[in-house]
Amino acid sequence: MTALLSPSLFAGFTLGFTLILAIGAQNAFVLRQGLLRRHVLPIVLTCAASDALLIAGGVLGFGTLAQALPWFEPAMRLGGAAFLTCYGLRSLQSAWRGGAVMTTEGQAAGALLPALLTCLAFTWLNPHVYLDTVVLLGAISAQYPDPYVFGTGAVLASFTFFFSLGYGARLLAPVFAHPRAWQVLDAGIGGVMLALAVKLLLL
Repeated sequence: MTALLSPSLFAGFTLGFTLILAIGAQNAFVLRQGLLRRHVLPIVLTCAASDALLIAGGVLGFGTLAQALPWFEPAMRLGGAAFLTCYGLRSLQSAWRGGAVMTTEGQAAGALLPALLTCLAFTWLNPHVYLDTVVLLGAISAQYPDPYVFGTGAVLASFTFFFSLGYGARLLAPVFAHPRAWQVLDAGIGGVMLALAVKLLLL
C-alpha cells in the first residue's frame, strides 16, 4: 500500500505517460488498429509489454549498452528509417487511392502475425524508444530512493496509455464511417512516418 502512495510511483507514471503521449509511428499504428478493431488486445499488450521490458532494462542500468556497442545506434537509425519510409509510402498510397477502408464493421480481421510483427518493428526499430525508456527513464529512476517503484509507475503509464488508445479509438468510429476520414488519417500517418524517417536520418 505504501508503494501505491509513493512519490516515485507518481513521478514514474507522469514521466512515462508524457514520453509516450506524442503521436508517433507506434501510436498511429495502434490508433488505426483500434479504429478497425483488429487484434486490439494482442497489439496493445505487445506495445505495453515491450515498453515494460525496455523500462526494466533502463532501471536495471542497461542504458550503457549503446555506449558499449558504437554500431548499435546507427544500425537502429538506418533500419528504423527504412521501415518508416516503406510504411509511410504505403499509407500515402492508400490515402491517394481512397475507399480502401469504408467502415470498421464486417471486415476480415486479417492475419495476426503480420500485425504483431509490424507492431514490434515500430517499437524495437525506433532508436527514440531506447533513448526515452532505457536511457532517460533509467537515468532519472536512479535519482529516486526507490527506482524500482519509479519504473513500476512508468510501466503502469504505458499499459494505461496503450489500452486507452487501442480501445478508446472505437469512440471515433462514427467519424471514420466516411471514406474521406480514412484518407485524411492515412495521409496523416504517412506524413508522420516519413517525417520521422527523415528525422532519424538527420540525427
